[in-house]
Amino acid sequence: MNRNGWIALTFHALFIVFILAPIVVVCVVAFTPEGFLSYPTHTWSLRWFRAIARYPEFVDAFFASLWLGLLSSAIAVTLSVPAALAIARHRFPGREAVTALFLSPLMIPHVVLGIAFLRFFTEIGLGGTFAGLVISHVVIVLPFALRLVLASAAGMDRAIENAAVSLGASGLTTFRRITLPLIAPGVASGWALAFIQSFDEVTMTVFIAAPGTTTLPVRMFLYIQDNIDPLVTSVSAAVIALTVLFLIVLDRLYGIERLLAGRAVGQDDR
Repeated sequence: MNRNGWIALTFHALFIVFILAPIVVVCVVAFTPEGFLSYPTHTWSLRWFRAIARYPEFVDAFFASLWLGLLSSAIAVTLSVPAALAIARHRFPGREAVTALFLSPLMIPHVVLGIAFLRFFTEIGLGGTFAGLVISHVVIVLPFALRLVLASAAGMDRAIENAAVSLGASGLTTFRRITLPLIAPGVASGWALAFIQSFDEVTMTVFIAAPGTTTLPVRMFLYIQDNIDPLVTSVSAAVIALTVLFLIVLDRLYGIERLLAGRAVGQDDR
């Protein structure tokens, strides 16, 4: 069995430290008792976590981002499944053009998309609405969901579907009992990546969001323009803690590896 050498292990360790260092710094600064950004050199304090309660706009923005991410990622995955199956299984005129159209938001700067959506939604009466935010986020997260679903659909063995059809299964039953479970890892991964992209999006959203539909990243961006206190770090640390807690619960109840990679052939049901 081949083992990684010390050079590879050192590189991996340094890479992990490089990735985690900003997150650790933000979480540590969140516990400072000072009124400015600093490390808590002497004492630890929950002062800025308690301060979140005095700013309900952060809580409202968090739930707005949460619902926006859930809706946009769900819609994006729902659209990605038939699109991925059509692209992976059929050869039709304009197939490459359709694929490029679905993936085109990856190539357009989000600043340009924000200005374009602002102009478009203003013309049709959706400016500053939650519906407009959902539509715009679906557009930018659809490529992420489509790429992962398409990868699962392209690698699926259609002989299993043909066997189900030959045994009398209808098209809907075949899709529900055979196709969807086979591409479920790609669907779950695509949904998760789309949700992360939607929840974290700020460049485009800042052009579209109104005071009543402000998301958490936009609220934090607007806050740090006029303030230098550690409140934003406490909000960030709270979101990180909720994310870690959610992943732990999900892993205990179902299993992250099973969700994203699927169940291995021959694995016994638990």
